[in-house]
Amino acid sequence: ADMNGTAIENFVCVIFNVSFMNCTWHVGRTAAEDTQYFLYWRPSKKEDVTECQNYIKDNCGRHTGCRFQNVTVENKYAYFLVNGSRSGQNVQPYEEKILLYQIEKLTPPLNVTVNCTEASHRCSIRWQPPRTSHVKKSSCFKYEIVIENK
Repeated sequence: ADMNGTAIENFVCVIFNVSFMNCTWHVGRTAAEDTQYFLYWRPSKKEDVTECQNYIKDNCGRHTGCRFQNVTVENKYAYFLVNGSRSGQNVQPYEEKILLYQIEKLTPPLNVTVNCTEASHRCSIRWQPPRTSHVKKSSCFKYEIVIENK
């Protein structure tokens, strides 16, 4: 059988709040309604391959994403495979290798405080670096402050 167009498309993973990761994808262009996809991943070459335990589903019940917890980023690649089947027939597999730190969305800076004194017309703004699992030096961060007069 012709499998062209059955592989998933637009595979995207994002890590947020330090250790949560969502991966999503679109169903293949020629995939039938009864096509089901399965995501397997290996956080590093030293670890075992595991299947997604918490799938995101579309209106037809097809897997179109996965939610992960307790993901450690570090500076390493993770390996992803999405394969599937339809009426007992395989669909085109999709594979991707992703450098995990590149898909992490950082939290905003923490504990932001502003102290202004009327007498000196000065303000002091302080904060702590965002939470992250892989950046060890706070000097790695650059900040931008936008001050609006209202």
